Amino acid sequence: MEYRRLGKSGLHLSALSFGSWVTFGNQVDEKAAAEMMTVAYDAGVNFFDNAEVYADGQSEVLMGKALKKLEWSRDSYCVSSKVFWGGEKPTQVGLSRKHVVDACHAALKRLQIEYLDLFYCHRPDIHTPIEETVFTMNDLIRQGKILYWGTSEWSAQQITEAHQVAREYRLIGPTMEQPEYNLFKRDKIESEYLPLYDNYGLGTTIWSPLASGVLTGKYSGGIPADSRFSVKGYEWLKDRYETEDGKQRLEKANQFVKLAKNLNMSAAQLGIAWCVKNPRVSTVILGASRKEQLVENLAAIECVKKLNEAVMREIDAVFQNAPKPAPDFR
Repeated sequence: MEYRRLGKSGLHLSALSFGSWVTFGNQVDEKAAAEMMTVAYDAGVNFFDNAEVYADGQSEVLMGKALKKLEWSRDSYCVSSKVFWGGEKPTQVGLSRKHVVDACHAALKRLQIEYLDLFYCHRPDIHTPIEETVFTMNDLIRQGKILYWGTSEWSAQQITEAHQVAREYRLIGPTMEQPEYNLFKRDKIESEYLPLYDNYGLGTTIWSPLASGVLTGKYSGGIPADSRFSVKGYEWLKDRYETEDGKQRLEKANQFVKLAKNLNMSAAQLGIAWCVKNPRVSTVILGASRKEQLVENLAAIECVKKLNEAVMREIDAVFQNAPKPAPDFR
């Protein structure tokens, strides 16, 4: 396993990490969760990603039970949560001081840990002053309840504003951003965030490296019954690929599968390795519903060395005219 600094911080995360989005609480039970977390940990993974909204909190409950059962030394791994969607009531949504604090306490309880290593603002909140959120995150760090805070799917301008507030009031600004990054969605990592890497030392913990499995070619012949496209509440993933643009993306995925086969690796391994190849990526969050799937994806770390300039050009040739992805409703 390779380890990379999370932006300018001193924290080193495994280049591949393991997340619970969609799977924990929907496709994975407590036993399977503990088993896959063990596989990841034994492979060198030291970061496990979660959020209050995943399975309405049950994803964190499941991960918390697994962590308690596994009894790993707390200083050997990192775990995260995200705050924004905590419920239907006005005080359960957004990035107000109240909800951020309540969400932090709730996550600690569900995960059965004393502090969160990483805590994200899951989306920007246009109804809450950025000063309020930055001050609150700074307070949680001072209280020892979180170690680093960051953002997810924020614009470069919004992240910059958060840093400006932090500098003005001598507070701790965001360390990392969690954007979607894959061969269909590249703009933020490769273009929009460029000034942030040098100006603020932005770290990135990217999600959906396989475009929700599309890059593996698994949806070319229809939607498998056990896939995330068929999970209740995630119909928007399915809708993305039933448009004309979506069908074009599926065709690109078919070409990608053939390219991976010629390189003697799976499409999943090639898609993940392509993300790891980018030095701006601190860690690539993997998702899996089965142990075998996770083992295959973890092997992608060994495939990165095969991605020379010629291979990268071949990949770009497949996706250079790829249609822009549909809106994100994650």
